[in-house]
Amino acid sequence: MPGHGSAGPAPASARALVRFRSSRPDLILCAVLVVAILLVQGWNITHFPALSDDEGTYLAQAWAVQQGEGLAHYTYWYDHPPLGWIQVAALTWLPSLLVPESMTVAPMRFSMLAVSAASAVLLYVLARRLWLPRWAAGLATGLFGLSPLSVVLQREIFLDNLAVMWMLLAFCLAASPRRHLWHHFAAGLAAATAVLTKETMLVVLPALLVTMWRHSHRDTRKFAVTGAITACALIGFAYPLYALLNGELFPGPGHVSLIDGITYQMGRPGSGFILDPGSGSHGVFQSWLYYDTVLPLGGLAGAALLLVTFHWSVTARALAGPALAAVILAVVALRPSGYLPAMYVIQAMPFLALVLAGGAASITHAVLRRRRGRAEGRALVWTRYALVAVLAAAAATYVLPRWYEGNRTALTADANGPYRQAADWLGSQVADPANTRVLLDDALWLDAVHHGFEPGPGAIWFYKADLDPAVTATLPRGWRDIDYVVSSPTVRRDAATLPTVKAALEHSTPVAVFGTGEDRIEIRRTDPDSGS
Repeated sequence: MPGHGSAGPAPASARALVRFRSSRPDLILCAVLVVAILLVQGWNITHFPALSDDEGTYLAQAWAVQQGEGLAHYTYWYDHPPLGWIQVAALTWLPSLLVPESMTVAPMRFSMLAVSAASAVLLYVLARRLWLPRWAAGLATGLFGLSPLSVVLQREIFLDNLAVMWMLLAFCLAASPRRHLWHHFAAGLAAATAVLTKETMLVVLPALLVTMWRHSHRDTRKFAVTGAITACALIGFAYPLYALLNGELFPGPGHVSLIDGITYQMGRPGSGFILDPGSGSHGVFQSWLYYDTVLPLGGLAGAALLLVTFHWSVTARALAGPALAAVILAVVALRPSGYLPAMYVIQAMPFLALVLAGGAASITHAVLRRRRGRAEGRALVWTRYALVAVLAAAAATYVLPRWYEGNRTALTADANGPYRQAADWLGSQVADPANTRVLLDDALWLDAVHHGFEPGPGAIWFYKADLDPAVTATLPRGWRDIDYVVSSPTVRRDAATLPTVKAALEHSTPVAVFGTGEDRIEIRRTDPDSGS
């Protein structure tokens, strides 16, 4: 029966999609792909890639939520909406309750496997709802979850991974074949959750509206779109309302503010034009292509193909929303003055996978399609299938060896040995951690807390020593009140703009060094009498 908000029976293609949950081939294929994704992403997950500053930040803030310390263990300054790490807190709550010492970055990466599994299922469902054939839906899911770029980035505790999951749910609801009005309202709620998880998802909302417009019934389309926008706005406005009720919406003396947080994010120094070989953005772009050229470049090519063939291709029209999302995200990345973080591509990966699989489906359909009223000999039919087989074999020959090399690194390399050794040293070699102060980066902060250092005054995020008045007030003598500095690549990189951290490094000597070269981690003991 058609749902509320539809007029008349759904088309045959939609009726088939309604029975997705009872389609054994779809369930089996999706399950096999999810198991493969979990195995590849889960293997060696604690050792590769290297622990990142952002992972430590989000997990430490999730720990603060679990401990009832508020939205952050330091002053929450509206750098991002807090919903993202509240979800991380929920994901990591049970393991942290059972094994409290496991609440550190490397072990808690396993929580992201649940997010990867949910996103993979949602992507497969979305692909089928957008009329892709079963093999193309499987291809999109495999591209999304098994690309070396995905394996590396989806392992990490990034808010972007959670935001992608919610946005995929929004697209699935927007493309619901039953076309219930509540599906569209729920799509607005899911989209708002995605934006409040990572605010940069805001730029994808026009693509979501395109998908909803194309898949809603014309008789109820205005109600569906209006309801979705209203639901999204009502949830989205909860964030500024929270700041307003706390007296922290507008800048003022003695408190943080949402406006200041937005101003900081919008005013961050740009990393240059992505195609300029000397820019930081170009370096980020090259790091993506180092792991995989197929998904980013092939996906953009697929998006261009679908947009060009929009008027005469059913697949292109069905995938208009994901193609638009890929194009919007690419245009934002191309801003000459914008800041491009390494995790930005996470938001584009599901849409790139969809349009790449959709492009493959369009080409396959064009090759195999028979013209109406024209009889074809057996030889011509077999020639068409042979051409498709040759194209598929050529693509596999190009892709699989490169994916094998990229994934082999992710499955075998150990990039976190120095971090583990530094954490162990802090736990075994510091005699009185409760009365010792150590500057360290976010990735090691929870390790230090579990080893007995006091959160905040004892274990100190290195940049807070200069930027957070609540912390600087506990360091009246500046760097002389610090006992140790854990000099990681992140600390050394940012110390130039942080006077207290820079002075602590200059007036300290290494007592333990783990690793070599630029990736080494040094435990440095300060000498309060030096430089006086």
